[in-house]
Amino acid sequence: MTFIDFKKLLLDAELTIPKFTELIKVSEKNIQAYKKKKEVPNTIASLAACFAKMNKDGVDFRTLISTLELEKKEKKGAGFSKKKSSKEKSKK
Repeated sequence: MTFIDFKKLLLDAELTIPKFTELIKVSEKNIQAYKKKKEVPNTIASLAACFAKMNKDGVDFRTLISTLELEKKEKKGAGFSKKKSSKEKSKK
């Protein structure tokens, strides 16, 4: 799906990109990155399509999604770890 079609679906769902990212607990930066690629992944496209359809049919998808208690994932990888590596632990 193109990024433009994705944004149209968000309009149909009465969502902005910031509201969409808050709802599904992903970084707005990640979604904005798809703008450069000019397309969105299937999972993001599917969510937007479902939200648009549910909104059209009068289904309160916001409450439904909030009951899932989704959590924003923390960054992982080099430079983000708060725990000491096994090498640092063995030196002690």
